[in-house]
Amino acid sequence: MRITGDFRRRRRQLGPNLLATLGLAGLILLASAAAGQQASPSAPQGSIRISGMVAHPVNLSKADLSALKKASATVSDEHGTQAVYAGVPQVQLLARAGAPLGKELRGQKLKLYVVVKAADGYEAVFALAELDPEFTDKVVLLADQRDGSPLSAQEGPFRIVIPGEKRHARWVRQVTVLEVGQAK
Repeated sequence: MRITGDFRRRRRQLGPNLLATLGLAGLILLASAAAGQQASPSAPQGSIRISGMVAHPVNLSKADLSALKKASATVSDEHGTQAVYAGVPQVQLLARAGAPLGKELRGQKLKLYVVVKAADGYEAVFALAELDPEFTDKVVLLADQRDGSPLSAQEGPFRIVIPGEKRHARWVRQVTVLEVGQAK
């Protein structure tokens, strides 16, 4: 392909302007992403904040969580390695904050969902009914142990574990917030 002199001249003229425009767009995107992360405060290190459409929002520390009834599950991790995760069923945490569960979870309340938020900004969504034992036998854990030891810094201090789920996209690591919302 032959490039004409006119095209070369225009390309040279646009080059610096285009780079400046792309650089400015990148800065704007970074600033908006940083503002978005600051707008959603997380729980203090080593605790979970439960907020949103609950009767009483709460921060639960590791000590608070250790006092709750534990459950465990033997699962294959994202690498296919068998592991035993232990922690608190997520529904217990939501009940502690006063989320509508059981007989209360009907009608318009069936539009409620839980967003699980991680320290790095990753998020996953669950329908509240997916977590309620009156709707399902599946137990979603907020795990704090793997094979009898605390989770690694990369995984924890808390991680969502969903036994039986084929993909691990909702196995959120470094969980800081459970936020209840309602679909329109």
